Amino acid sequence: MRRVPRYLFLIAKRYGRWVLRHRPHAENMQADLQADLQAVLDRAVATLPLQSGIFTKEGALRTAAMNRQLAWCMAFIAGAVNAGGYLAVGHYTSHMTGIVSSMADNTAEGDVFTALAALAMILFFMGGAFLSTTLLSFGKRRELPSRYAISLLAEAVLLLVFGFMGGSLQDRIRFHLPETVALLCFIMGMHNSLTTNISGAAVRTTHLTGTVTDIGIELSKLTYVNVNKDPQLERIEANRSKLRLYLLILVSFFIGGTVGALGFHYIGFKVTVPLAAFLCFLAARPIILQVRLALRMLKRNLEEEK
Repeated sequence: MRRVPRYLFLIAKRYGRWVLRHRPHAENMQADLQADLQAVLDRAVATLPLQSGIFTKEGALRTAAMNRQLAWCMAFIAGAVNAGGYLAVGHYTSHMTGIVSSMADNTAEGDVFTALAALAMILFFMGGAFLSTTLLSFGKRRELPSRYAISLLAEAVLLLVFGFMGGSLQDRIRFHLPETVALLCFIMGMHNSLTTNISGAAVRTTHLTGTVTDIGIELSKLTYVNVNKDPQLERIEANRSKLRLYLLILVSFFIGGTVGALGFHYIGFKVTVPLAAFLCFLAARPIILQVRLALRMLKRNLEEEK
């Protein structure tokens, strides 16, 4: 199964080569086609407002601006899915602390079925993180610049599945757990895993307990008065860059939650369509860059065979 994509790529490559060779002026057509494609892709990349490395750079290569852009867009989606999903299915699907606490309460009270439902939510959230990280690891081993975009596209597809099938899935319950809730937990697991992996855990967007705590810590440092002027004593100073990032996450999550809640309230599950479209928009630049690299490799291979 691992070799299937490679075989498909080879077939497409050979077919394209055959078409170019069996047409008149094949070399001129090939050069013009590649030039046109490169120009279109360059214009498409230039028009996108986000920085080019937001979903391609990792770890130390990331800038504070990249993390801020990652924070607001991913926190917006997380807030919309979490708050809007509550109106749709009656559960917050990213709040693992509350779910684990609920499972403990239900176990203590002897409500086994509800405790199993909470356990299923945890496992589905974990499964989403597992799938996202597996996709990222697969892409990393093959040095694919679009590996994070692939995970974003998978999340967008699952959101559309939730949107188009949400009404019918809501009526089918196992262990008192609607399958829509399980699907949202899975999506939130993917969402949080992607953000955590690409930012090196600097940005987390599906839950805000740590974020609000960090805001309180930085505000305390910001307002602390260093009375003692002894230069040997370390001054208490806030990390203003981190404070701006945390506040941005909090505000973006709130705005996304408001938009998602209003969307689910007035138009129902169809609100997942623009949310999925936004995820596809975020994935567009890495996908375009991947296509550009593929075109360059194809051109190089064709030149080497002449």
